[in-house]
Amino acid sequence: MATDITLLWASGSHACWRVMIALEEKNLQGYNQKQLYFEKGEHKSKEVLEINPRGQLPAFKCGDLPLNESCAACFHLECKYKSQGTKLIPDCEEGRALILQRVFEVNALAEKSSSVLYYNWRVPEGERHDSAVKRNKEALTAELKLWEGYLQASSGFIVGKNFSLADVIVYPAVAYLFQNGLSEQRYPKLAEYYKGLMNRPSIKASWPPTWKNAPKQETLKDI
Repeated sequence: MATDITLLWASGSHACWRVMIALEEKNLQGYNQKQLYFEKGEHKSKEVLEINPRGQLPAFKCGDLPLNESCAACFHLECKYKSQGTKLIPDCEEGRALILQRVFEVNALAEKSSSVLYYNWRVPEGERHDSAVKRNKEALTAELKLWEGYLQASSGFIVGKNFSLADVIVYPAVAYLFQNGLSEQRYPKLAEYYKGLMNRPSIKASWPPTWKNAPKQETLKDI
């Protein structure tokens, strides 16, 4: 039982889901957790700010150590509980380097996805331009083709033949794309990856509750 671990989270958040998958993979069930809601402004509540002064989720604490960047939290869990559960980072230097590269590289995928998905939310109506929308979609398409290539050269996981920290970090971002209507026909390797890990115990156990039985959006159907 991981009673010294606390996680405040929101359904559908890439960052929160990463930490939840990592906790499952390291057999750290039974931690203190509470689901919060962005739409209610609960990420700015006192209980969140006491752990994460940025007022963002996840708000994560392992013992007395607050770690509010999801990648750092996942990396810490692997290092602290290295001999427990799934080994998420290999001992070999080359494999470790490639995994960490993909971990950091996912920021580009997340940012380019957000530029398309949240354009109207981020940009005031009077400042929106069709040319900017077109550029954002082209940038996301190019980024997706890179990840298609990475998966073409792998064996069902982001790196190599085993589930790793790269999958913990990247899978939620990929799943979010398909939840928003990304074409399985246009991106077959990403679709295969998405479907192939959907029933992995750690992913199934932590699947965003707001996605269950919810219709998929079509925001990315033309990407």
